[in-house]
Amino acid sequence: MSLRNRFYDAGWLASHRVGATVISIGNLTLGGTGKTPCVEYVARFCQRQGLRVAILSRGYNARNGANDEALLLANNLAGVPHLQGKDRLACARQAIATYNSDVLILDDGFQHRRLARDLDVVLVDATQPWGFGHLFPRGYLREPLPNLKRADFVLLTRSDHVSRGECERLCRQIAYFAPGTPIALTTHRPIELLNAAGRKEAIGLLRGQLALGFCGIGNPEAFRQTLEMLGVRLVDFRTFSDHHRYDQRDIDDLRDWSKRQPECVCVVTTEKDLVKLPLNRLHDKPLWALRIGLHFEKGKQEFEEALLRTARGHSHRRAG
Repeated sequence: MSLRNRFYDAGWLASHRVGATVISIGNLTLGGTGKTPCVEYVARFCQRQGLRVAILSRGYNARNGANDEALLLANNLAGVPHLQGKDRLACARQAIATYNSDVLILDDGFQHRRLARDLDVVLVDATQPWGFGHLFPRGYLREPLPNLKRADFVLLTRSDHVSRGECERLCRQIAYFAPGTPIALTTHRPIELLNAAGRKEAIGLLRGQLALGFCGIGNPEAFRQTLEMLGVRLVDFRTFSDHHRYDQRDIDDLRDWSKRQPECVCVVTTEKDLVKLPLNRLHDKPLWALRIGLHFEKGKQEFEEALLRTARGHSHRRAG
């Protein structure tokens, strides 16, 4: 891994530029750091600037051409193409040729160095920042911590799930590994509840409510904490593997689980899970998904200025 990075740094392995701005959203660790809400935030910001946006991702665990992240983003970002494939350089060229894209958002792209990027955004989850300090499989790091120095901007996500002192300590660690790199503090703020039929409700509906919770995401404990912070009274909580594909046996099991609970209980999952479970109820219990959005506690202006500076700078080079 270190040798591969050195080859890219020295130019012995080529990073290919394409005729559009490339913004990478990635991380150093396996598991969920909240990349999807960040991708959505960046895409919406670029759209507001009048830019044509496309999203590129590998499409891990995709079914029928799209995985859970693609389905979720398709629901929330109407009109934004999402191209998935192992060869993201080819996807980038296709996005430019087919959609005349101005900005390409490379989802989970920090380690994908074959496609050159104009801005490298790295997310660090405050609740699981360094993957136990070891590379996979001993820990959850994808590459050594000093490689954080390649980042152009770092977002500390789920900063509300740890103490202020812990946030400050993590910011000092980030500054040690990536000197001079700007850092923003963010949270994943619940926006609303929705079901498979498109019905929406205020999140206040959950306060004091008895509920079952389940999810198949990279950081299930963060979802559990979010529910508890909303005042949900969790009766039981189940987890599946990240990007879990729900089959009929899973659905039957979830229905049996729900059936055993009192009538006043509802069931809550994540948007990523709901797109793979087109159900409004589990047995006789309503099934809701919690929609999450990225919210900045600190550093929003600096981050958006970096996005704007990157996109405009590349547009000028393209026009020239």
